[in-house]
Amino acid sequence: MRADYHLHCEFSDDSRERMETQIERAIALGLDEMCFTDHVDYGLKKDWSEGNIAWRGSDTASSGTAGKDPLANVNYPEYFSKIDRMREVYKGQITIRKGLEFGIQTITADRFQKLYDTWAKELDFVLLSMHQVNNLEFWTQDFQRGKTQKEYNEEYYREILRVQQIFKDYSVLAHLDLIVRYDKCGVYPFEQVKDLIAEILKQAIRDNKGIELNTSSWKYKLSDTQPSRDILRLYKDLGGKILTVGSDAHTANMLGDHLDEGYRILKEEIGFREICTFDHMTPIFHTL
Repeated sequence: MRADYHLHCEFSDDSRERMETQIERAIALGLDEMCFTDHVDYGLKKDWSEGNIAWRGSDTASSGTAGKDPLANVNYPEYFSKIDRMREVYKGQITIRKGLEFGIQTITADRFQKLYDTWAKELDFVLLSMHQVNNLEFWTQDFQRGKTQKEYNEEYYREILRVQQIFKDYSVLAHLDLIVRYDKCGVYPFEQVKDLIAEILKQAIRDNKGIELNTSSWKYKLSDTQPSRDILRLYKDLGGKILTVGSDAHTANMLGDHLDEGYRILKEEIGFREICTFDHMTPIFHTL
């Protein structure tokens, strides 16, 4: 089984790649399965049904949107409908799963619960991600600004744990140490946050949830995998078994990037024997 379980297309605000192009690339690479996981980030972005969508670099949808990206979540009816059509078009060539990437915060968890309850019958898979805390984004340094490296790392992991404790309708924790990607002070020592991360992983295991290996760490030239090998080993040592691997590709040329290397690391370096795919939120185990 070779499956890319973290993919974006034109329904994500930060991707313009057509769904068809992603699928054809996956087929060309010989993948057995793929899962689209387009972005939902309440607090920063609106649903299309709310209207008056803002666009990056402009105030509203009426102020010159050519070449700009909408600050909007997935258009859910169109997204799920198109995946249904793609399943028919590419039947017998690849299995296509329906997923979403929930960029949850404690202050938005109730909205995500309503969203999940509305579309649960459509969903195969949900990534629990954290892209911001209190609507302060990491990539802009708004979250880190004014805090020590210790403060923003600890607050990041505490927020993930708080979300896990109140929101249960997800499949795996995505790019668990994402803060590393945007930490201008370098990699914060694992031992300093090990206890916090252990609590996150224990909570996931108790809830029968998993973690992903996100292979975009190679694209971002990180010094380790994402999450790190230390986190992967800790998950295994604590009894964790549910794993997915995803490229986090927003363009077709990155789809499946370092997928096989990710499998090799999980098997040969960490000692895992299985990875998972998902069907209607249920994990299916495959031998590595």
